[in-house]
Amino acid sequence: MIQDVQGCLRAVRARDARFDGWFYFAVTTTGIYCRPSCSSAPPKASNVRFFASSAAAQQGGFRACKRCRPDTSPGSPHWNERGDVVARAMRLIADGVVDRDGVTGLAAQLGYSTRQVERQVRAELGAGPAAIARAQRAQTARTLIETTALPMTEIAAAAGFASIRAFNGTLKEVYASTPTELRRRTVPADSETSEAPGAPAPALRLRLPVRVPFAADALFDHLGREAVAGVEEWRDGVYRRSVRLPHGVAVVSLRPFDDHVSCRLTLQDLRDLPQAIHRCRRLLDLDADPVAIDEVLAADPSLAALIARRPGLRMPQTVDPRELALRVALGQHLSESASSAHCARLVAVHGDRLPDGFDPQGTLTHLFPTPESLSACAPHVRALPAPRALVMDALIAALAEGEIELGLGADREQARAQLAALPDLGASAGELIAMRALGDPDAFPPNEPSLRAAAHRAGVTGTPSLDDRSPRWAPWRAYAAEHLWAAAAEDRDVARSGRTGLEPDEGE
Repeated sequence: MIQDVQGCLRAVRARDARFDGWFYFAVTTTGIYCRPSCSSAPPKASNVRFFASSAAAQQGGFRACKRCRPDTSPGSPHWNERGDVVARAMRLIADGVVDRDGVTGLAAQLGYSTRQVERQVRAELGAGPAAIARAQRAQTARTLIETTALPMTEIAAAAGFASIRAFNGTLKEVYASTPTELRRRTVPADSETSEAPGAPAPALRLRLPVRVPFAADALFDHLGREAVAGVEEWRDGVYRRSVRLPHGVAVVSLRPFDDHVSCRLTLQDLRDLPQAIHRCRRLLDLDADPVAIDEVLAADPSLAALIARRPGLRMPQTVDPRELALRVALGQHLSESASSAHCARLVAVHGDRLPDGFDPQGTLTHLFPTPESLSACAPHVRALPAPRALVMDALIAALAEGEIELGLGADREQARAQLAALPDLGASAGELIAMRALGDPDAFPPNEPSLRAAAHRAGVTGTPSLDDRSPRWAPWRAYAAEHLWAAAAEDRDVARSGRTGLEPDEGE
């Protein structure tokens, strides 16, 4: 629930976009709710109510503002930063668990009773899990209405509505408009449709909002350096990859800009749209609060220059936590290029192929293999590098059998302990998995060789040591590590180009 009402009022009067997604305000005289940065004239304080979620505002009887479209705000950074049950529940709701398994299924994944989950989520968000999922369905429906020419019946089903009546009623209540009124006069020129039998769903083009500042170049450079052939590619300013989703597969294309990311989605099943968007946002860490993170890190003089060079640097995460864990374990003690090469071989032999023609460019051919598919193979058939075979066999078995849970609802400390019990998985690898698979913003592998080398190159060495210095970067130590790696990567690129201060030529 909202505690600092005066602080919220100041943010609204300043139209401060940094707080978009943190809270919402509603105006009792108009029946409309907005994001803090709404350009409308600030209302009288006596006419304002504050909500911690759009779902709570909707439950309070307020409709979304047509000018600022508060339902499209970046998500609250709280849910990715925190590891408590409410944050874990919000990550799972965003990934569609309530729509697929109901609130009972959500509670089961969290290891709590349905009543406990309902009570804790409602106490903090002002609305229960079902209402939050309903708000997400409404936003999914609006996205499909405005970006495709699909019939309303198909959109209703894809967004998760049980009936056309529920679809029409929800959109009218949330947006004060019928589905027909929401649809633009013509389908945008860059929307694509295909009526061929068995063809993928329309390719959707979306705009993913970003909190600024946004150091996109360093983020996408990191993803490009470790791209696995057949599954990912970074080319001509666009990062592309295949994704496995609950109802089918997808190919996502992401192009960064200063204040947003352009996203092109080709989905096998439109019901996966909200999950695909959520996983893209998580991969790129788009809901982080860069101002708060940079403020803490820049307070250390040893990092201040790095923060100034890349304000708003994000910590790349993953679209599939189990895939990320396997990649980290396979790539222990290897360079990024060597690790990617090993993963590419694993993909070529054991990955599921994408449907024919699903990727028109033809460069994305496979999905990364699941632990279950790898577990079904005899160990000698996996053809893993001998030094990694022991830990990979143990991790594959643990993930396939559910002994280690790395999903969006995972308990981070429990997962850490389970990873630490695996043979030959070093502490640094465990922290890397916590950082990027579990999304822990304070994960930090002080003994990881590339990090220590990057710290030495950046002058972050000596007294105190890296181990002793890192606590002052809490709770954002993962971002400190990312700054060090980014600086080292840039230095290598400059040295390789042989032209100090210039970017290397494309393709080098």
